[in-house]
Amino acid sequence: MDYRKCILILVFAALPNMIMAQHKLNLNVEGVPIEKGTICYAVYTNKNSFLKFDKVYKSGTEKAEEGKTTIEINDLPDGDYAIAIFHDVNGNEKLDTNMLGIPKEQVAFTKGKLKMFGPPKFDECVFTLTSNIDLTVTLE
Repeated sequence: MDYRKCILILVFAALPNMIMAQHKLNLNVEGVPIEKGTICYAVYTNKNSFLKFDKVYKSGTEKAEEGKTTIEINDLPDGDYAIAIFHDVNGNEKLDTNMLGIPKEQVAFTKGKLKMFGPPKFDECVFTLTSNIDLTVTLE
């Protein structure tokens, strides 16, 4: 295989990544009461997957820092997203709830708020990502 063919193959292999822009989201989680446990996040891309743990687009954790914890989420293409966050104080990697399903640990959502009778809907939490951005959410 000659040199020009190798270059051409490499360019075509890299083309999809060059066309689909990948963005970074800095998520500032405010209202973290103590430096214990982790801040867990789950990124969703549509209302059919929202708050379903088996349909998360991307998820992760960051060590909790009292006051504000910043989470860097990389490699997000252009699109609509909603993010659910909770402070996993006891480190069991799940959102603890009472017998009625009400969270015992603090939660937050991008743009949306926890309601009296349940979580917000995807449409209340959605934001559009077209470039690198910083978002701030406050734990409730």
